[in-house]
Amino acid sequence: MPSSFRLVLIPLIAMATASCLSGCASTGPNVGDLIPQWAGGLPADAPPRPGTPQYDAFMKERERRRQMPAAERDKLPPVGSETAQPAPAAH
Repeated sequence: MPSSFRLVLIPLIAMATASCLSGCASTGPNVGDLIPQWAGGLPADAPPRPGTPQYDAFMKERERRRQMPAAERDKLPPVGSETAQPAPAAH
C-alpha cells in the first residue's frame, strides 16, 4: 500500500469512527430504557424515571406503604411489581 494512500485512509477512518461515536452519544440519556433486559438493559423491577407520571404514582404508593404497619406491609407484593394494585380511593 503506497504511503500517500495511507495518509488519506487513516484520517478517513478516524473521521468515520468519530462520527459514529458522536451519533451514539446524541441518542439521549434514556437509551438504556430501549435495550432489552437480556442485553443488559434495565431490570424488570426497576423504578420509573423521575419526572414521569409513573414515578409520581410510584412514590405515592411507596409513601402509603411506608405508613402502614409492618405486618400488613409484608403481606403486599413489592412496590412497582406488576401484581401490585393501586390503593383504593378514599371516599
